Amino acid sequence: MDSLWYSVVQWLHTLGLHVDGQTTRAVGEAAARATATLDTPGLLALAAALGWASGLRLYAVVFITGMAGLAGWVALPEGLQVLQHPALLVASGFMLFVEFFADKIPGLDSVWDLLHTVIRIPAGAALAAGVFGADGTTMAAVAALLGGTLAATSQAAKTTARAAINTSPEPFSNVSASLFEDGLVVGALWLALTSPLVFAGVLFVTVLAMWAMTWVLFKFLRAVLRRISSFVSGSERAT
Repeated sequence: MDSLWYSVVQWLHTLGLHVDGQTTRAVGEAAARATATLDTPGLLALAAALGWASGLRLYAVVFITGMAGLAGWVALPEGLQVLQHPALLVASGFMLFVEFFADKIPGLDSVWDLLHTVIRIPAGAALAAGVFGADGTTMAAVAALLGGTLAATSQAAKTTARAAINTSPEPFSNVSASLFEDGLVVGALWLALTSPLVFAGVLFVTVLAMWAMTWVLFKFLRAVLRRISSFVSGSERAT
């Protein structure tokens, strides 16, 4: 474990973030203590965070959660411990690397969202269900419905906003929006683990704002849905 902490600190140093090992260890231990004592509301907050964030950055959610569990920063529920497997970490880390850049290129970001429409929502439901997977099918089903709905909400809002942003020829708004989403994912996971009740309030307001934005920009979402329909129809004709 000490060697892992050392590696993390050294990696942060290469990025210009000079964080001492003692501070990093303290943050990790605090997160682990928080998840070790999660009650049902806390677990629901974690399930909601995983589902909602998956609609924005699925691979980041899988990689960050898995790495946090492997490093001992978070005591993952049994149903999520598969995320710590080295093979899954390598795969999700690679896809995270690809998505980080693809999501910041105008036009390509919308194509990427289009291709992941059918992936993020069921994945968000599965991750949310994994929080309760070892404790009972009823709560796992509730979490799956919660996670899938929240993933669909964030996916729709993201896709709609990006379709609107792509009407502008300059690339800077895409990069800014993508970096903002990166921060939202990390912030949501951290807040759900450390302050579940605060996270619930923030999520409620955020979801309402996303619904409102999707409604206002519905014409852009409708254009995306037409592209999805054309893509699916083309695939069916090809088979």
